[in-house]
Amino acid sequence: MTETTPDPSNPLRIAFSPCPNDTFVFDAWAHGRVPGAPALDVTFADIDITNGMAEHGELDVLKVSYAVLPWVLDDYALLPCGGALGRGCGPLVLTKQGADQDLTGRTVAVPSERSTAYLLFRLWAAEVVPGGVGEIVVMPFDEIMPAVRDGKVDAGLVIHEARFTYQNYGLHNLADMGRHWERTTGLPIPLGAIIAKRSLGADTLKLLADSVRTSVRMAWDDPEASRPYVLKHAQEMDPAVADQHIGLYVNEFTADLGEDGYAAIRGLLTRAAAEGLVPPLGPNALSFV
Repeated sequence: MTETTPDPSNPLRIAFSPCPNDTFVFDAWAHGRVPGAPALDVTFADIDITNGMAEHGELDVLKVSYAVLPWVLDDYALLPCGGALGRGCGPLVLTKQGADQDLTGRTVAVPSERSTAYLLFRLWAAEVVPGGVGEIVVMPFDEIMPAVRDGKVDAGLVIHEARFTYQNYGLHNLADMGRHWERTTGLPIPLGAIIAKRSLGADTLKLLADSVRTSVRMAWDDPEASRPYVLKHAQEMDPAVADQHIGLYVNEFTADLGEDGYAAIRGLLTRAAAEGLVPPLGPNALSFV
């Protein structure tokens, strides 16, 4: 495999979401404040788009769902930092009716059929909706709550800041996918991963991981430095909600996956493979370099 060296005149192409956790993590790096880090050419895209980019081998670095890893790890390496894992931060199933809603045969909107949220939902539904849900409709995550409110779908699987704002739409939390995952596994919830092309080579992959960690630590050391970048791309989000979002999704696992982080990823993908939802992982699939 030929190794490429980062060229300041030819920046690495990266895509991540405009959500506050991603812009907070990458602010210092994207703006050239991380010493020795490669220059970045940033594309903002919803998670369903970046998952598709990964499956087609587009771009050098991507923020994707952990659920898509079994399809892309031949070409991409999982970076041991920069992603989103945590506790008490899982996706929610929202309805207008509340806790009495039966999802059997119902239409459910989801942000992506290759998203970790959807994988957690499928594992949950296999246990608590024995009759099976009905039609699954994929739509951008910011359109899901209005669709549930307006009766276009019966329920919606939501992520990110929606856990702080769904009451504003008159909706009710039917089930917390993260709570179900933590109760049944004891592990943190794996949501979003940072992956990079293996063809970049081991030295560059290590540099990318170091750059992510430095960018995260710089954001923690001076949160106000990232605020203009965060709020510019936060889709008119209330600054207080943006702060809650960052506080929930940017944590110790963002700086380093660690043993619990890797155990959560393996646990999710192993259980999903056992249910026939994803291909099985190879023994060294999650190896960094």
